[in-house]
Amino acid sequence: MLDTMQTRIDNSRDKMKLRRCTVEHVFGTVKSWMGSGHFTMKGLAHVGTEISLHILAYNMRRVMAILGITDMMKAMKIIGA
Repeated sequence: MLDTMQTRIDNSRDKMKLRRCTVEHVFGTVKSWMGSGHFTMKGLAHVGTEISLHILAYNMRRVMAILGITDMMKAMKIIGA
């Protein structure tokens, strides 16, 4: 079983590199915003809410950077947000 896993890892180095480039920096950014990287809430439901708010803030900052604040506000009005 370990040989199978090692073969799979060896054959997918490019996929792992792409994943690190596209996903890992998001969590690094969010962790940096959180300070020490620890959650302030306790309990799975509360931690889920906390990380959801961090991810929402991250996504909104990306939209603002891509569209600009004016176009983001227009898009939000169109969808009724």
